[in-house]
Amino acid sequence: MPRRGFLVTTSLAAASLAIDVAARAAPDHPPSSNSMETARHRTAWLESGPSDGPLLIFLHGWPALGLVWRMQMAHFASAGWRCVAPDLRGVGGSSVPNRVADYALGEVVADMVELHDALGGKPALWVGHSLGSTVAWAMAMHHPRRCRGVVGLTVPHFARGGEVSTLVPLVNRAVYPADKYPVGQWDYMLFYAEHFTRAVRDFEANTEQLITMSYSRASPGDAGKPTPLASIRAQGGWFPKSNAPSLPPRPELLPAEDKRTMVAAFARSGFSGACAWYLNGARNLAFAAEAPDFGRLSLPALFLHAEWDAVCDTSQGRLAEPMREDCSDLTEARIAAGHVLMLEEPGEVNRAIADWIVSRRLAFIN
Repeated sequence: MPRRGFLVTTSLAAASLAIDVAARAAPDHPPSSNSMETARHRTAWLESGPSDGPLLIFLHGWPALGLVWRMQMAHFASAGWRCVAPDLRGVGGSSVPNRVADYALGEVVADMVELHDALGGKPALWVGHSLGSTVAWAMAMHHPRRCRGVVGLTVPHFARGGEVSTLVPLVNRAVYPADKYPVGQWDYMLFYAEHFTRAVRDFEANTEQLITMSYSRASPGDAGKPTPLASIRAQGGWFPKSNAPSLPPRPELLPAEDKRTMVAAFARSGFSGACAWYLNGARNLAFAAEAPDFGRLSLPALFLHAEWDAVCDTSQGRLAEPMREDCSDLTEARIAAGHVLMLEEPGEVNRAIADWIVSRRLAFIN
């Protein structure tokens, strides 16, 4: 039988006290900028913490850079971990290839294998958010010896691949009736395939607005309601008018300096590469089919639900069900936050991960 647990973020507070005390007592570890280049790819990353500490690699989602993990890196670097947050291909300081096929999941995983080798190759704890979660889960599927454990935020493990064809059967039809929302909240993914040039043009014309929209605090009322991303094709795109839509008055989550850095980074790279991630469904399904043991995971896995996430609705819908069948050592925790939970509730996210690390003794693996 699969080993399953449900971790309440305060349930192992006593066990994780040493980590918390170390985080408060140790000096700050400001991240340094680093990069490496092979014949096939350049990867840039932020790094903090002791160089001889156990390796903890954070993988960002979309649209993002490695800097979104700044609060997690500070916490775990102070607790003795060597923290690394790369810019994934297509964004920031990493390579921006020109072909769609260059953004298939298998290529991104190959990037992470190269990075992992450059960092010494000892088993790492891989933590991913959103699209970065798909990379973290794929590392665990295809390269389990490189992993001491895996953590996914918002996007659960899909052993057979997390593409539209595998996601639509899991749509919560109480929220997304089939007659109005045939593919549920995944409508936006089809817009990339059908109107790629339009999507890229709109994002590049409204980069600051896109970043503001993506990094605004969620509210409990977002849960259980259709997300605007379910109507992207019907409304004619993300920004159907010449000007970006007005935003609800919600607090922004990115510090001003980080926001400027992210806007400037996407102004340099453009969005063709970032959007091309969504055009590799068939390649990604084929890559998933190559995984040993049909993609099932036996190593320790933690999944963090964002309770107010209207797109990755794992709290009220069936989206997390396949993961529970395909992970034999799975722990789950719920965070009262929206999609960008590591910025909305960094303390709760840090504590959930730290408690799980202690419960699975993952800091002590050689």
